[in-house]
Amino acid sequence: MGIMLQDSFIFSGTIMDNIRYGKLNATDEEIIKAAKTVCADSFISMMEDGYETEVNERGSKLSGGEKQLISFARTLLSDPKILVLDEATSSIDAKTEALLQRGINELLKGRTSFIIAHRLSTIRSCDKIMYIDDKGILEAGSHDELMAKRGAYYELYPSQAV
Repeated sequence: MGIMLQDSFIFSGTIMDNIRYGKLNATDEEIIKAAKTVCADSFISMMEDGYETEVNERGSKLSGGEKQLISFARTLLSDPKILVLDEATSSIDAKTEALLQRGINELLKGRTSFIIAHRLSTIRSCDKIMYIDDKGILEAGSHDELMAKRGAYYELYPSQAV
């Protein structure tokens, strides 16, 4: 399979339908398993109609974090070999980020992933981090390696109080 770009677009229909777009022949059980894996099941189950809850296009009834978790479940169901996440946690609060981070960690397992992020907590566990500025790649390494270098990444890290 190719590259799957993470997008939190929500379509008109049920939550079950929205997740199923990742794999059109998926069973309800596969959809629920994907939602549980990325930590979306807890909020979906609390909705009045659960997975059969109707949502409108763009998901105006859902929070930003809920839309992203539904999108993560859809992406997990599609099982991409290469995954690109672009600012996956940029529009959410810190509390929701913790939940999303668990979902992202499950989504990343067993696949090559590229994560574009300004929030360093999103990338801390990555095998290789590249700190890029307007001149190109300034530093590269694991979180621990970059912290030991005491360079630009090290300077930015405490400012985010991760």
